[in-house]
Amino acid sequence: MSTLSPSDEMSSRRTGMSFQRTRLSADRTLMSVIRTSLSLIGFGFTIFQFFQKLQAGAVLTGSAPARHFGIVLVFLGIAMLVFGIVYHVQFMLELRATRQEMKKAGLVHGESRFPTSLTLITAVALLLIGIAAIVSMLFQIGPFD
Repeated sequence: MSTLSPSDEMSSRRTGMSFQRTRLSADRTLMSVIRTSLSLIGFGFTIFQFFQKLQAGAVLTGSAPARHFGIVLVFLGIAMLVFGIVYHVQFMLELRATRQEMKKAGLVHGESRFPTSLTLITAVALLLIGIAAIVSMLFQIGPFD
């Protein structure tokens, strides 16, 4: 049984809900990073493959600058994704720590969970695909060669 007054109980619940809104906001931010990184990795890989195929078919000579541009786009997408993942993890750890402090102080209920972020799992999967793509581009090995 709660020892809080009805207004304190309502305030505590609102604070708990604000943590969930903040968590979801962090997920949306990571989704934006994923969307941009996916575009950069996809465009970079496509540009690289397009000009590599033109050069392999002797349709075009001297396509190295365009292929290098594709590599740079993939590297940029991977770097952006790494920074986004690191930021997201740091933010979520700080949010969880703050929530635990507020729970100990009795300012928020501890009933709602903070599940593992599916957005974070997706970001890590895209990071692995991006790394496989860049390895394939640089060393002509791997699943995308």
